[in-house]
Amino acid sequence: MPYEFLLDDHEKRELLRIARATLKEFLVSGRLPPGAPHRQSMLEPAGVFVSLHRGETLRGCIGTLTEQKPLYKAIQEMAVAAASRDPRFDPVTLDELPQVFIEISVLGPLRRMNHPADIIVGRHGVIVSLHARRGLLLPQVAQQHGFGTDEFLAKTCEKAGLPPDAWQGPEAIVELFDAQVFAEKLTIPPIS
Repeated sequence: MPYEFLLDDHEKRELLRIARATLKEFLVSGRLPPGAPHRQSMLEPAGVFVSLHRGETLRGCIGTLTEQKPLYKAIQEMAVAAASRDPRFDPVTLDELPQVFIEISVLGPLRRMNHPADIIVGRHGVIVSLHARRGLLLPQVAQQHGFGTDEFLAKTCEKAGLPPDAWQGPEAIVELFDAQVFAEKLTIPPIS
């Protein structure tokens, strides 16, 4: 069943706190912190992506579309994966952690795209699947890079290792999703 809770500001702050505490505990001990929140919205299964940034630079991003684990637990696991298993980056270190800020995307239900006009740039994320390949871009990616609809679809194809126009093929499956996206607001002192 798709995640359908609308998180309030308190819940978003709590989930960001859980993600940061998880990263710190993992980098110190190799374990996840114990305990679980009590709010139902955090206990429901959800698909989630956790992105780690250092300044304007992406430091790791990993997520899951499956809604098999409670939201807070999925965030813990994806935070650790983004920090330690994103193959594009070296693992995040404990010394580096204070300069890293966390962004969480809680995914809503997936639905098939009927026409490119269905996409609202900045609101919808896109998944393109063709044969054994699948590419996903979160809603904020199009907005951050100034992509229009066609470029967003092309970049999603490229992420899957497909030609940029593969989304137009008869066997391609294009799905859209909304996401609740929220991030820490860290003030990082200048390096002296």
